[in-house]
Amino acid sequence: MAGEREERLLAQVQDAWGTISVLEVEDYRFLEFGEAIEQSCVFTADPSWLEYDYTRAMLVGALCHERPESALFLGLGAGTLTQACLKFLPLDDVEAIELRPDVPRLAMEFMGLDDDPRLYVRVGDALELLPSAETADLIFVDLYTDHGPGVGHLAWGFLEDCQKKLNPGGWLVINQWAGEDGKPLGAALLRGLYHRHYWELPVKEGNVIVVVPADLEQGLDKEALLARAEALAPRLGYSLESLIAQLRPAT
Repeated sequence: MAGEREERLLAQVQDAWGTISVLEVEDYRFLEFGEAIEQSCVFTADPSWLEYDYTRAMLVGALCHERPESALFLGLGAGTLTQACLKFLPLDDVEAIELRPDVPRLAMEFMGLDDDPRLYVRVGDALELLPSAETADLIFVDLYTDHGPGVGHLAWGFLEDCQKKLNPGGWLVINQWAGEDGKPLGAALLRGLYHRHYWELPVKEGNVIVVVPADLEQGLDKEALLARAEALAPRLGYSLESLIAQLRPAT
């Protein structure tokens, strides 16, 4: 059929949680779990390019910090957001915790994830390994399976511990699904846990990025955030301004 994009299967493995596949379509590679549940998309010419709005919105969350030096990623996937943060932020210490052992291997072999000396990847359950992680200026929660969000996205104690792992002035960035009302998954839990002191950034893929400061005294300086995003735009190759305009206080 004319115009149809050819899809190539580059790798496929079975593990205790099911199937992981790496597919290539033209200039892009996709990491998929289960039956075609897309987890990550990588532009092969530049693995730090963030194709989707939800990953760009998570980068907006990272830019809430004036000068982050350390980051913790709970859920690695293909590592596109990790690559972008390593490239565009002044980080010198990055830890990633990934449940499935084949995911980091496939990310490095097929998805362009650099073996960066600043990056330390641990394999295991984030809920179990979080207590032994270093504190960080930025913490990202992106724990998805082929069935949807991992239990950590609605686990009060875990989400509380994530905030406690932040350094003073730090930011917690959570990729939540949105309900039909446009609010993030577990909105009532989030409001109670974080005392309504956080911001939401809804994106077109049907996610809401939740941006939580380290404590109640810490605010979000939108003007400074816009200035940092504007300064970074020429290196990124895209603007984050329209996303920042969607930032709203907790609903």
